[in-house]
Amino acid sequence: MKFCMTLSAAIAALSISSHFSGDAQAQSTVAPASYPSKSIRIIVPVAPGGNVDIVARTLAAELTKSLGQTVIVENRPSAASLVGTQLVAKAAPDGYTLLAHSSTYFSAPTISANAGYDPIKDFAPITLTCKAPMFMEVHPSVPARNVAELVAIAKAKPGYVSNANSGNGSTGHMAGEVFASRTGIKFLNVFYKGSAQAVIDVISGQAMLMFDQISTSGPYVKTGKLRALAVTSLQRAPMFPNVLPMAESGYPGYEDVTLNFLLAPAGTPKEIVSRLHAEVAKAYQQPELIKRFTERSIQLQASSSPEAFGETIKSEVARLSKVARDAGIKAE
Repeated sequence: MKFCMTLSAAIAALSISSHFSGDAQAQSTVAPASYPSKSIRIIVPVAPGGNVDIVARTLAAELTKSLGQTVIVENRPSAASLVGTQLVAKAAPDGYTLLAHSSTYFSAPTISANAGYDPIKDFAPITLTCKAPMFMEVHPSVPARNVAELVAIAKAKPGYVSNANSGNGSTGHMAGEVFASRTGIKFLNVFYKGSAQAVIDVISGQAMLMFDQISTSGPYVKTGKLRALAVTSLQRAPMFPNVLPMAESGYPGYEDVTLNFLLAPAGTPKEIVSRLHAEVAKAYQQPELIKRFTERSIQLQASSSPEAFGETIKSEVARLSKVARDAGIKAE
């Protein structure tokens, strides 16, 4: 009798457990249909004013209109963008906390001893948001009018040409290492806490060279405070048609552009990820939006799918990890 009662209790408990499990599964299936039901945060792990921030704020405004809920941008700047990135990695995977990031995301875990996140496992890819080409630029006093002349100077004096950038593993740092590996030269890296100070020191002649996004350095190139030797995209920048791409400067196929993108915490329901991807892609169909960013030399571009963007992440992590290993870049 005791066995029968225990068995009956176990069956009843299993039935109750199955009932609640079924409810939970139903809720997880139904919940995304009501998404979003409250405001959404997009964490930007860098200071306001740069491309990541500008694109994120543009998307926030567009998503607010299309999703019917307020989408706000919250800046959490820190060294190598780690604080904001870690915050989102630990956030609830419900679609209400997102991360807008750039190519530093790929390299930081390779270079930092305590990055606190895995770029492949800890996030759900949503979409690429834009590509931002860079200038290879120098102070006007540098006796190089093109890439070949700069390479000649660097080869004659290894470690003489200083590359100003916003920190160990930053996009400017890694772009310099990519170029150095392609050309067999060695830069003297000068690290700053942000790209703004790095640009100022190149303008003042304290540093010789910098890889910086066209959207931020473009005004200085136009006024002659900086000299652009090349752009890192395959095509010429529309606003700077006289500046040759690296591919036309003796390095066929050379391309090294900064990627901006949108991520969610790992485990975010696929329905939510797909919805966000679709809304970004729809926003990018607006001609006036495309025109506004083209004038800043920023190419708005959504991935064909979250899965396709996931493959891009894997390839970029592998590429930049190799660059870091080959250049001997380690955590400071």
